[in-house]
Amino acid sequence: MIALCILVFVGIALVGYLLTVYNGLVRVKAGVALAWSNIDVILAQRHDEIPKLVETCKQYMGYEQSTLQKVMQARASLDTARGSGDVYSIGNAEGVLRQGLSGLYAVAENYPDLKASDAFQHLQQRISGLETAIADRREVYNAAATTNNVRIQSFPEILVVSFGDFPSATLLHFQTQDRANPDLSALFHSA
Repeated sequence: MIALCILVFVGIALVGYLLTVYNGLVRVKAGVALAWSNIDVILAQRHDEIPKLVETCKQYMGYEQSTLQKVMQARASLDTARGSGDVYSIGNAEGVLRQGLSGLYAVAENYPDLKASDAFQHLQQRISGLETAIADRREVYNAAATTNNVRIQSFPEILVVSFGDFPSATLLHFQTQDRANPDLSALFHSA
């Protein structure tokens, strides 16, 4: 009788422990989704600001249409990548957009009236603030993704992973060349 009670107690404790592990994995997975959602909100806000910036620049930069088109193409590529949900594609598209915006800001240096425009200054500050927010939230997302990936590969969590949908999370990185200073000569000699 005591042996049966001990077995029942051990069984209940084991089930309770496994449920605790499972619930912990669910919380970590939800943390990754929340962190990604926070990035996506900022990306959407910046996505909405870029056409305003391009329109403002068009009023002053009549001969720089290729630079403006590159920014809008990069914006469209990022929007497509966001729609796919592929973190790797988003990282690449994000880098191209950042490079395009850097080029746009560099070309804007040649237009004193544009630089002095309140609308341009406001949009540039707004987009720069969103860039900072993206960087901050990317760190939070990558931390959540790393925690998720460690948890689903650790023992005893690895035993519980097969009972639920706990995929590994991809870290969000920007390619090294995308973080480098843009090649401004390419902006002035493009077709």
